Amino acid sequence: MTVMATTPPPLIRQGQAGQSGAAREHTSYVGMVIFLGAWAMMFAALFFAYVAVRLNVPSWPPPGTPALPLFWPAVNTAVLLASSVTVHLGLSKIRNWQVAALRRWLLATLGLGALFLALQFKVWLAVWDTGLKMSNSLYGSVFYALTTVHALHVVAGWIAIAAVAVQAYRGVYRKNRHTAVRMVAMFWHFIDVIWVVMFLAVYVL
Repeated sequence: MTVMATTPPPLIRQGQAGQSGAAREHTSYVGMVIFLGAWAMMFAALFFAYVAVRLNVPSWPPPGTPALPLFWPAVNTAVLLASSVTVHLGLSKIRNWQVAALRRWLLATLGLGALFLALQFKVWLAVWDTGLKMSNSLYGSVFYALTTVHALHVVAGWIAIAAVAVQAYRGVYRKNRHTAVRMVAMFWHFIDVIWVVMFLAVYVL
């Protein structure tokens, strides 16, 4: 008498595992999109309030207010855009089985993120030294509030990338198993887009 197999052949089991992994990837992607959408609404509310403040004063910045520096914020914009490129390269490398390259590009992203925060602190000190503080003008309050909220998001993204980098050095990620890398890359790109809008709104316009 022939005994029927109670478990699917290995190829079928692997196919089902692959479908399950793809489903988890899709679910994670949708979840991240919803998460970023919520944060985008929060930043949109901040920018709306910023525009409302500007429209309700005779001139912006107010007369006698020290001008904000432009050079270092512009450099910082280039730094953050470069970090967006490096995290994208890391993601593309793991998709091609290049695990070691993923580690290098994640480290590069961490370095650029740390540089951004250091330069942002330098800008805050320079602005503070000109006499522009949160306590002495609405202009200063708006400037520090917007840039601090963004910097906190950069810190959160930096910590997330650091955690992913640790896992990368442990050999966790593969071509078909790198959802966390994709998620942190999406969040980092989002932070970059927000900064570009903030740079134009706060420093340029």
